[in-house]
Amino acid sequence: MVLVAVFGVALLVAVLLSGLAARTVLSTSLLFLLGGALVSDGFLGFVHITADSGIVAVTADLALFAVLFTDGMHVSFPKLRENWKNPARALGLGMPLAMVGMAVITHYLVGLDWTTSFLVGAVLAPTDPVFASAIVGRKEVPAKLRQLLNVESGINDGLALPVVLVLIAAAGPTSSHAEASLGMISLELALGLAFGILLPLAVTALVRFRLLGAEPKLQPLLPLATGIILYGLCHLTHANPYLAAFSAGAVFTAASPEAKAAFEPLGEALAELAKFAALLVFGALLTPQLFGDLSLGGYVAVLLAVVLIRPASLLLSLIGTGFERRQKLVAAWFGPKGFASVVYGLLVLQAGIPQGEQAYTLIAVCIAFSIIAHSSTDVPIARLFHVDEDTAPATKRPEPVGQAL
Repeated sequence: MVLVAVFGVALLVAVLLSGLAARTVLSTSLLFLLGGALVSDGFLGFVHITADSGIVAVTADLALFAVLFTDGMHVSFPKLRENWKNPARALGLGMPLAMVGMAVITHYLVGLDWTTSFLVGAVLAPTDPVFASAIVGRKEVPAKLRQLLNVESGINDGLALPVVLVLIAAAGPTSSHAEASLGMISLELALGLAFGILLPLAVTALVRFRLLGAEPKLQPLLPLATGIILYGLCHLTHANPYLAAFSAGAVFTAASPEAKAAFEPLGEALAELAKFAALLVFGALLTPQLFGDLSLGGYVAVLLAVVLIRPASLLLSLIGTGFERRQKLVAAWFGPKGFASVVYGLLVLQAGIPQGEQAYTLIAVCIAFSIIAHSSTDVPIARLFHVDEDTAPATKRPEPVGQAL
C-alpha cells in the first residue's frame, strides 16, 4: 500500500504542476520517474522493487497496451493512404539503421558479443508512443510531422518484437530454438493483428442490432470493454497484444467514429494513469547501484544512442522527402525510448542469456536518459512551430490530433 500512497501523492503533485509543465521544460513524466527513484531502496527505501518483480512487467505491459490502443484511434486511414511514404521510410529504413548503429557502438564500447549487441539495438530501436504523444498532441506542430511520429511510434514496437524474441533465442544455448521461435512469433503477430481487427468489427456490428445499443452515459465504456477483452484474449492465446491494441484502436476509429469520440476523453485519461504508474515503478528500479554497474563505455554508448544514432538514422531515411529542414531535425531528435523498451529489456533480463544483465543495465540507463532528455524538450520543440492563432478565422476551431492525421 506504500506504493499506492506514493502514487497518489505523485499524481496530486503532477496535476497541480501540470499547468506549469505545459508552459515550461518541467515534465510531469519526469516527476513520476524521480518520485519512484526517491522512494526506492537506493534512497528512502519505502518500496522494494526489483527488475524481476511481477509489478514491473505488468505495469509496463498495461501502459504500453493502453497507449497503443488510444494512439491507434488517432490514425485516419484516408490520410494514411495519402501520406504513407514518410512513415514507411522511418520504419523500413530509419529503424533498421538505428538498430545496426546501436549494435555497433554496443559491441565496441561495451564489449558485448555481436548477437547480444544486436539484441540491445533491437530493444532500443523503437520510439515510444507515450513520449511521442507529448509532441504530436500539440496543435502547433505541423500535421505531416505529427503523422510521421505518431504512426512510427505506434507501429515500430510490434515490428521490433519479433526481432527481439528471435535474438533472445539466438543468444541462448541453441540456435535451433531461434528457428523454432520464428514460426511461433509469426503466429503470435498474425493472431494479434487478427484479434485487433475482428473484435472491434464484431462489437460495432453488435451495436447496430435493433435490440442492442448503449446508453449515452455508458457509450465510453464500449471501447473500454473491447480493450479489456482484447488484452485478456491476447495473453490467453499468446497473441501479440501491442499489435492488437494499435490495430483495434485504428479499426474502431474507421468502423465507429461515434464510439471513438465518446471514448477519447476517458481513454486519454486512463492511458495517462497507466503511463504514470509505469513510470513510478520504473523509477524505483533506477538505483545508484544500477547506474554504478554501467561502465564508462556504456555511458558513452547511451549518449551516442540519444544524440547520434536515432537522429542520424532518421535524417538519412528522410532524404528526398518534402519535409522542411526544421521538421527533419525535430523528427530526428524526438525519438524517445520508453515502455516498449522497458518490456523488451525485461524479457532480455528474464531470458537468462549469458550477457543479459549487462545488456539490461545498458538498456535501463539509456531509457532513463532518453525520458529525461525528451520529456523535458517537448514544449521548447513545439514552440518552434508556434502559430499565431489571431491570424486564423475566428469560427474555426483547432483540429484534434486524430482528425489532423
